[in-house]
Amino acid sequence: MDKKEAIKQCMCRLCPTYIKCAEEIAFCISTTGKSKCIKKENGCLCPGCPVQDKMGFKHVYYCIRGNEKDQRAKK
Repeated sequence: MDKKEAIKQCMCRLCPTYIKCAEEIAFCISTTGKSKCIKKENGCLCPGCPVQDKMGFKHVYYCIRGNEKDQRAKK
């Protein structure tokens, strides 16, 4: 899935942890990475996100913990 399609399907803006900021969403995609604005975990919608499902991602809180690739590398 390319970045543009991921942004269209992304649920980040509906997430309780999301803070509106001048940055792109779809934090799970490797080109986005974690947010520079979001610092506190307040609930996560990643497990129900169509992007996560279609890409086969397994992690959560991409906005704070980093994209799927980064989180896999930490384990």
